[in-house]
Amino acid sequence: DPKDVETTKIVRREFNRRHLDTTMTDIRVSHGVVYIRGTIKGMRGGGDPKHELEIIQRSLRTRPDVRDVVIDCIIRG
Repeated sequence: DPKDVETTKIVRREFNRRHLDTTMTDIRVSHGVVYIRGTIKGMRGGGDPKHELEIIQRSLRTRPDVRDVVIDCIIRG
């Protein structure tokens, strides 16, 4: 679905903006549902990774093309 591809790009941009390392994270969008799985690490200069992830989750849920956000991650400080 082209909308899901565009939403995936938006999700990745949000992570980059928040200084979170997603090299070990699987980010997928299926029918408007964002799935974030794997390991998320904070990068230098970033805040608390758990707090940053909550901000991303809230931000994504306000988007009209996102129906839900499912997070199944290990968060490393």
